[in-house]
Amino acid sequence: MYPLLFSLVFSRMDPEDAHHFAFRFIRMLPSFGIGRVVETFTKPDASLAVETLGLRFPSPFGVAAGFDKDGFAVRGLGNLGFGHVEVGTITAIAQPGNDRPRLFRLIADRALVNRMGFNNGGADAAVGRLSRLARRRHRPVLGINIGKSRVTAVEDAVPDYERSTRVLAPYADYLVVNVSSPNTPGLRGLQELDALAPLLEAVRAAAGRTPLLVKIAPDLADDEVVRICELATRLGLDGIIATNTTIARTGLTASSAEIERIGAGGLSGAPLATRSLEVLRLVREHVPAELCVISVGGVETAEDVQRRLDAGATLVQGYSAFIYRGPGWARQINRGLVRLRRRGARDEASAAV
Repeated sequence: MYPLLFSLVFSRMDPEDAHHFAFRFIRMLPSFGIGRVVETFTKPDASLAVETLGLRFPSPFGVAAGFDKDGFAVRGLGNLGFGHVEVGTITAIAQPGNDRPRLFRLIADRALVNRMGFNNGGADAAVGRLSRLARRRHRPVLGINIGKSRVTAVEDAVPDYERSTRVLAPYADYLVVNVSSPNTPGLRGLQELDALAPLLEAVRAAAGRTPLLVKIAPDLADDEVVRICELATRLGLDGIIATNTTIARTGLTASSAEIERIGAGGLSGAPLATRSLEVLRLVREHVPAELCVISVGGVETAEDVQRRLDAGATLVQGYSAFIYRGPGWARQINRGLVRLRRRGARDEASAAV
């Protein structure tokens, strides 16, 4: 049903307008008890629960940052079956983001290109909403992703992140330092160790007991990934998220003219899968077993999610395929994971006979 709806309706809409239309529907789910009814069909099986970061995740599969910028639809996304929702990226200072158009589909590639530019209402405006959400018992695990305000100079990034941390960390189940979006000038330079170490140290101190993770880019060289893993381990971070969107445009079926028309931005979706999996394996190899590693990038099916878990991911996130799979996506993933695991258990039992 949804593929037909996407083909006839959503694919003909401006991508950002289509996102806002769907977002309003998801945001409304908790109203009038509708969400609880939906949950009877989408609730993850208890066997899928994951314990990490001192938290219980109902499913290993969650929504990556970028879908819900300001934390308006967390409960609705939970109603759809996502085990956790990472909101943001939120900045210390409210900002409108880049000019439109800034979100583009590459349908044949099952991909998106975005140059949103951290459009959000700012940390202070999010406090009331997120504090109320944090007090609710019936909700998915809440991650909060923070980034540098566009108007803040790179050399002043540390106090900018510290401000967001002090304001938001009390309401986060876990906090993520985003230094890897390609759409804020100078941001990715913060992944260089000389800049990253003091930034993470400052945020770690400001975050208190809130679990802290850092999100890295897929475009880093392997040795840079290893050095960040060593830094995260040395600083006692709780996890690494791998990966953000890519600035690469290799392996696409879209024409060079279409790619040139779209222009700059971060590419996400299926074309990112190979590199995201490579970075996941590299990270898992160079961090302690107990460190939480969240894999994101190019995940669409239950088989994709299980492959990431088998490669060492603690949790898995998705976003781009939500556009192509629709509101039943989390349910499909969760049901598929249960089937895969039961099949694996049967195969093991048969082999042992």
